[in-house]
Amino acid sequence: MKIVVVGSSNMDLIVQTERAPRAGETVVGEHFTTASGGKGANQAVAAARLGAEVVLIARVGGDDFGRRNLETYRHEGIDTSYIAVDREAPSGVALIVVEKGGENRIVVVPGANGRLSPGDVGRARDAFADAAVLLAQLEVPLETVEEALRLAREKRLKTILNPAPARLLPAGLLQLVDVLTPNETELAHITGGETGDLKGVAAAARKLLGLGPKHVIVTLGEKGALVVSKRGEAYVPSFPVDAVDTTAAGDAFNGALAVALARGMEMEAAVRFACAAGALATTVLGAQPSLPRLDQIEGLLSSGK
Repeated sequence: MKIVVVGSSNMDLIVQTERAPRAGETVVGEHFTTASGGKGANQAVAAARLGAEVVLIARVGGDDFGRRNLETYRHEGIDTSYIAVDREAPSGVALIVVEKGGENRIVVVPGANGRLSPGDVGRARDAFADAAVLLAQLEVPLETVEEALRLAREKRLKTILNPAPARLLPAGLLQLVDVLTPNETELAHITGGETGDLKGVAAAARKLLGLGPKHVIVTLGEKGALVVSKRGEAYVPSFPVDAVDTTAAGDAFNGALAVALARGMEMEAAVRFACAAGALATTVLGAQPSLPRLDQIEGLLSSGK
């Protein structure tokens, strides 16, 4: 069960505070920590912790953050053979302010992530040969994502695109996607309109089906997810938990979804598995520190909550 992840690698600088400052205001934070992050790396770690063989294609800077991240990925059992060390750009960083209650505000500086190229993907061609799933996001250049999707389609991998951060997507790229996983905000941005209630979310998702994806899975935060395909729609509820930080919930969801589909699970069961992962990720501060392991997900699924 091999998964290829193409995406970003960051160092997260996390501040916990009662509330985020308003414009021109200074507030006193309660706690500061650093942790490996970036959507690509988070999703790679999420999948690795659930037992998948994971290859990460990414770029880090030749700096302390880059070295620390590489050590983290190796510790998690991720194949780092195709992570390039960039001597001309720093590692990506994310500045994260976490308010009491778990809501966050994030500023990302891409650094070396912005230099991940189609050539980097091409040099990793052998990694695609015996893989089951490609998982990609949008924190690296769009042409690199498209090259990864194209190569995955050539090698007959199932392709999952998490369109975050949101941007307009060319039709040619969407034709290479099997499963698209936007949240409500990203869905509205991609389709060019507000989604409103669940019926509106479903209508917006259906617009994307004709452009290529076989499934559009809209994540709804604490409400769960909506699965939309040509066969219809299915609502999958989430799990009630005490959230402290929502930073990597979407990454936990996508990594778990990739693992479930690589194992051959049916889509609704795979999404329920992914919802459990996303819920658990909100109960721990930080991105990668919060990503759950298989026994935790199985425990939540069997709890009947």
